[in-house]
Amino acid sequence: NTEACGWDGGDCIEFNEKYPGCDVYSTSNIGDGECGGGDYNTQECGWDGGDCIEFNEKYPECDVDSPSNIGDDQCGGGDYN
Repeated sequence: NTEACGWDGGDCIEFNEKYPGCDVYSTSNIGDGECGGGDYNTQECGWDGGDCIEFNEKYPECDVDSPSNIGDDQCGGGDYN
């Protein structure tokens, strides 16, 4: 997804227009129905294409790599506990 490669031969033009400044490894994870953490849950990426809006409202100070692990019926350690 670079200018030199024609934005992946044109495959990324729509994504880049919708989410300018969103730099993630897998653009297909944006808006896939599951809130991803890290670089996906950012303003530039539209809070993971809207997938993280509810999570962010419910847990505004929670910053974890896998938000889907919160409330998954398993008591996690580290940042999750």
